[in-house]
Amino acid sequence: MNHKAELLQKIADKSVVVSIIGLGYIGLPLALRFTEKGFKVVGFDIDQSKIDHIESGQSYINYIHNETIAAAVNNGLKATTDFRQISQVDVIIICVPTPLSENKEPDLSFVRNTVQSILPFIQKGQAVSLESTTYPGTTEEELVSPFMEKDFSVGENIFVLYSPEREDPGNKNYTTATIPKIVSGHTKHCLEIAENLYASVVENVVPVSSTKVAEMTKLLENIYRAVNIGLVNEMKMVADKMGIDIFEVIEAAATKPFGFTPYYPGPGLGGHCIPIDPFYLTWKAKQSGIDTKFIELAGEINTNMPEWVIDKMKSVMNERGLDLQNAKILVLGVAYKKNVDDLREAPALEIIENLLHDNMRVDYHDPYLPKLPATRKHNLQLSSIELTAENVSKYDCILLITDHDNVDYNLLLNSGKLIIDSRGRLRGAYENVITA
Repeated sequence: MNHKAELLQKIADKSVVVSIIGLGYIGLPLALRFTEKGFKVVGFDIDQSKIDHIESGQSYINYIHNETIAAAVNNGLKATTDFRQISQVDVIIICVPTPLSENKEPDLSFVRNTVQSILPFIQKGQAVSLESTTYPGTTEEELVSPFMEKDFSVGENIFVLYSPEREDPGNKNYTTATIPKIVSGHTKHCLEIAENLYASVVENVVPVSSTKVAEMTKLLENIYRAVNIGLVNEMKMVADKMGIDIFEVIEAAATKPFGFTPYYPGPGLGGHCIPIDPFYLTWKAKQSGIDTKFIELAGEINTNMPEWVIDKMKSVMNERGLDLQNAKILVLGVAYKKNVDDLREAPALEIIENLLHDNMRVDYHDPYLPKLPATRKHNLQLSSIELTAENVSKYDCILLITDHDNVDYNLLLNSGKLIIDSRGRLRGAYENVITA
């Protein structure tokens, strides 16, 4: 039996051993799904605390319950930092971050380091799938080329796949199992492996002709959102100058049953994908001599939104005779979106840092983040305050950045002196609320 036939048989009878490298917001749900469907799964991560959590049946992501982790462990889920165990698995799925450098250029160091870590232990007959979002050509450059240099024959004795993640953390309507899965492979044999592997755990598999097509597909999805959010953020600034409620405008436009999809403004973009993915394409396009002016403009608008919200807050405070020097500001919500504990690229962190730079006294409240951990860009060392009427009344201004559902907004309305609402959560005839 050849390597492809053997691997397909293992997938079919669920004897295949699946490894997930990177047990974060993407890798952990995928590991749980493979385990749920009866596969033996080994998770790899360089963060020992994640390994410890899994081994003890504890979750480190707020919307994944401890019981889910414990059940997966009972069903055979293993977790380790020891990459030597790669030699014992059949499938390797890479789910590591692909951030931007300080110059807004692709940082593929996590992918490259992962490939270099597994190369000494790669065996013939294995499949390696990359799920990290990246520019077209990455799979060929960062996976195929290193394997070929090690005298593997891609598509014959090793199989290279690309299947971009589409996770939406905290989304209760669409899960790892129900989100359609784009799959691709470096060769036809690789694609066949990809289709069969992912079809065993997700309801709908969407094959495409090449890894470049799959890579570009993921970029288009997120650039589409980034550009439309950039548009509505610009519209918000225009509407604000004209004294128009942009949220009312959007709701009215959304009644059109065709030709319009509502997007909503905010204090800036957060999460791993939407603030980052457009710059992956602009960087790659420039290498081909192409300027992506439309995409870059949207990126510029979205990047500048935190500062616009701060300027709006200062303007309102000045109009109301509030002293900006040593002003006490409460930032409400720091996660990049509501009802999750995810801080990746969260605009609240930049807002807090800028306020502190302006000599303001800043606290925050977030029910999902009792302490602010250090990130690649920020080390604020703050803890969430308790949301009480007495505490709220002490602040000169409350800056609503993330509108979590489990917040007592009536308390804020009754006790807050001034609320700058960047999400449109508290729209209404409230004298102490200004939409920003």
